[in-house]
Amino acid sequence: MNLVSLALRRPISLLTMIVAVALIGVLALDRMSRDIFPDLGVPVLYVAQPYGGMDPAQMEGFIVNYYEYHFLYITGIEHVESRSIQGVGLIKLEFHPGTDMAQATAETVGYVDRARAFMPAGTVPPFVMRFDAGSVPDGDLVFTSKTKTVAELQDAALFKVRPPSPVQGRESCAPRPCGSGSGEQC
Repeated sequence: MNLVSLALRRPISLLTMIVAVALIGVLALDRMSRDIFPDLGVPVLYVAQPYGGMDPAQMEGFIVNYYEYHFLYITGIEHVESRSIQGVGLIKLEFHPGTDMAQATAETVGYVDRARAFMPAGTVPPFVMRFDAGSVPDGDLVFTSKTKTVAELQDAALFKVRPPSPVQGRESCAPRPCGSGSGEQC
């Protein structure tokens, strides 16, 4: 017996099944949890060490090697990758799934401080950051005008558009303007 003949012989049963499937779909969609910025569980930290004037070979020898050696002792570390470019050393730390990233970040900062004792004078503290879906911009706004100058467009973007635009629980990436008489401290 094929589906067409069944549908022609029992149209009310078929209509009841279609409505039931649609109702179950609507109920499942309504009860499904939603999150605008879900935790993707990517256990990765990045360490960016600037040092102006060093070529990639010097960055590798004087800076990045010390970090790589010390980072191997961080709890939960799975893999360490590094890349040295002109004036910057980038180290990617991958952790095992399920690693407490707050603890891993705290340990990384501790090992960064320890490794800096072996580095050349004038080495500034590196940037230790967790790069995940929550740390990238949600979108880009582009402003154009045939009558306004670039400075007027920047003022409009900074003081009229950006303040009401933060998503619930998150701030926008640009620093908040201060000194506007709002009582905020810089």
